Amino acid sequence: MELQRSFLGLLLGFLVLSLTPLSSARFVVEKNSLRVTSPDKIKGTYDSAIGNFGIPQYGGSMAGAVLYPKENQKGCKEFSEFGISFKSTPGALPKFVLVDRGDCFFALKVWNAQKAGASAVLVADNIEEPLITMDSPEEDGSTSKYIENITIPSALIEKSFGQTLKKSISSGDMVNVNLDWREAVPHPDDRVEYELWTNSNDECGVKCDMLMEFMKDFRGAAQILEIGGYTQFTPHYITWYCPQAFTLSKQCKSQCINHGRYCAPDPEQDFSTGYEGKDVVLENLRQLCVFKVVNKTNKPWVWWDYVTDFQIRCPMKEKKYNKECAESVIKSLGLDIKKVEQCMGDPTADSENSVLKEEQDAQVGKGSRGDVTILPTLVVNNRQYRGKLEKGSVLKAICSGFEETTEPAVCLSSDVETNECLDNNGGCWQNKAANLTACKDTFRGRVCECPLVDGVQFKGDGYTTCEASGPGRCKVNNGGCWHDAQDGHAFSACTDNGEVQCQCPHGFKGDGVKSCEGSCFTGKYGLA
Repeated sequence: MELQRSFLGLLLGFLVLSLTPLSSARFVVEKNSLRVTSPDKIKGTYDSAIGNFGIPQYGGSMAGAVLYPKENQKGCKEFSEFGISFKSTPGALPKFVLVDRGDCFFALKVWNAQKAGASAVLVADNIEEPLITMDSPEEDGSTSKYIENITIPSALIEKSFGQTLKKSISSGDMVNVNLDWREAVPHPDDRVEYELWTNSNDECGVKCDMLMEFMKDFRGAAQILEIGGYTQFTPHYITWYCPQAFTLSKQCKSQCINHGRYCAPDPEQDFSTGYEGKDVVLENLRQLCVFKVVNKTNKPWVWWDYVTDFQIRCPMKEKKYNKECAESVIKSLGLDIKKVEQCMGDPTADSENSVLKEEQDAQVGKGSRGDVTILPTLVVNNRQYRGKLEKGSVLKAICSGFEETTEPAVCLSSDVETNECLDNNGGCWQNKAANLTACKDTFRGRVCECPLVDGVQFKGDGYTTCEASGPGRCKVNNGGCWHDAQDGHAFSACTDNGEVQCQCPHGFKGDGVKSCEGSCFTGKYGLA
C-alpha cells in the first residue's frame, strides 16, 4: 500500500509537470490597490496580493486604521491569549491588523485576527520578492473548521512596504489606508464572461465538499444571469497527460483515457480500491458534452441542473458514480443522450479527443489571465477570482464585472426568484393526472422533493418516483384507483387497510383501476 501511495505521488508530480512546458507556465498574482491616506509622509498607492480565502470586497473598497500588535506579531496564536482585541468602537474606523509572514498558515493568521475583531488583515512578507498569492493549506479536519468561516479580506504586502508601515506605527502615527477592489475585475460592458474550472470528483475531502455545496447554492443565481443574457458562462475541467515512460503502466491505464492523453488523480489516492482516475475523466468529459449539447439549444443554464442533480443522485459514497446513473439524470432533464455520447467520442482510441484537447489548451494562460493551476478556479472577465467560493462573494465579483449602471436586478437585490419548474417540470417526478409534482422552486434553484398533499406525505427520490405514504392515501387522486360520481353519489375503488388496494365498491364490477361497471341503484345502494 505504501509503495502504491509513493508511486502515486511520483506519478501525480509528473502529471502536474506535464501540464505545460515550464518555460511557458505562468501563474498570475491577482492584486488590489492599497492606498495610504495618512500620515502624509507615507501617502501613496501600493500593490497588494489578494488572499485566496475569505471574502474580498470585489467592486468596492474599505477604509481602516492599521494596527501592528506588540505581541503575537505573526498571528499564529489566538490574540485573546494576550488580552488583545481589535473590535471597532462607535465612530472609529474599522481596524486592519498587520501581521508578519512565517511560522504558520496564512489562513490561520487571518482567522485569529478575525476572531479578535479585525475587519481586514495585511500580511507583511518576510523576504524581498515579488508578491505571491496567499493560498489556503491542504484542508483536513482541523483546518477546515476555520478556513470555511473566514469572512474578512486579506492581502499580502511587500517586505519593504510592511517595514514602512511598522516604522510609522511605532513612531506614534495614525496610519489609515484604503483597500480598493474596484478595478480587480475589468468592467468594460453590460455582459460578464466568466468560467469555472471545476471537477466532478466528490471524494477529495473538504475542498470537494465545499465545491459541491457552492454549485448547489449558486445555481439559481447563475441561471437567472444566463437566462437574462447578462452573462456568458463556460465550465472547464483540468486534465493531465501521462508521461510517455509511464503510458503502459497499470497506474496510467487506470487513471487515463485515450492511451494516457487525458488523466485525473485517483479519487481515493489508492489504486487498489474504489473509483479510478479515468472514471473522473469520463464524467468530466460527459459534463463538458452536456454543456455543449445544451448550449447548441440556446439553454446553457441547464448544465447547472445536470451537475447538481448528478451530485445528488450519483455520489461516489453510494457507489452510483457511473454511466447508468449519469444517463438517468440526462434523461430526466429531457436531453439527447445520443448527442452527448457522440460528443464524448471513443475513450479507448489511440488518438486525440477534440473536447479534452481544447480543455488542455485552455489551461494555459492567455492575455492577463495566467495558467489555471488551482482547483476550483473562477475566472471573471479574464481575471482569476481570489477568495472563498461562496455564493455571496462570487456574485459580488461577477456583478463588479458589469459596466456601471448596467448591473441586472440580481446584483441589486438578494430576493432572487426563479421559475425553473415550468420548464420540463425541472426534471423532477410528476403525476399530470393528479396535478402533482416533486419540483419546488427556491431561492437556490429548483429542488426535487416528494410533496406533502392533504396531510399525505409522498416518499421517493423525487426524480423518478414518489408514492403516497401513511394513512389518508385514498384522499390523494383516489390512490390511483377508479372513481366516479353518479346521481350525486361519489364512488371510489380505493381501500386502505394498511395497504392501498383498488377494489370496486359493492354493486360494481371491474379491475378497480381503470373501470368499475354498475349502478348506484344496485348493491349497497340498490332499490331494485
